[in-house]
Amino acid sequence: MHAPDAAGTPLNWDLYRAAVVDIRFGDRAVRVEPRPRGTAEGFFPVPVAGSSATVHVITAWNPRGRTVSDDANVHAHRLLLDEVRHRGLTWWPAEGGDACGTHREESVAVVGLSDAAARDLGRRFRQDAVFAWTPGAWRVLACDTAAVAVSGWTASTQSAPA
Repeated sequence: MHAPDAAGTPLNWDLYRAAVVDIRFGDRAVRVEPRPRGTAEGFFPVPVAGSSATVHVITAWNPRGRTVSDDANVHAHRLLLDEVRHRGLTWWPAEGGDACGTHREESVAVVGLSDAAARDLGRRFRQDAVFAWTPGAWRVLACDTAAVAVSGWTASTQSAPA
């Protein structure tokens, strides 16, 4: 297991800050991409009544940023889904990765968690960071430290793959 650097950020922090996330809302997919701070353009899902207006994106793939087998990733994702369902959270399927699409990780986009609870869940699955999407910002939250990277976002809607 690697430790955060002196600034409290994980080794792959710059990759997480540049990552894009695709979230499937029924028959449409939304790609969320980081943009300069203060930018908030495109579709933002209406929060479920009584929940916070934050969508957290969490994965169980490739713990600590290290590549593991497909079988290990599928098993870890299944455990994450079990946990999300057990907690009764509203969630949507998601994938995070680089903008070129060469690296993708199956994830979940959930509403109803605080930042602390999302970090705790990420930490439980040995993740370096989770994403937090609000109407005004796209944030990367380190799981093992208080480090946060704040940017703006743009979300483009497209038809979901069949």
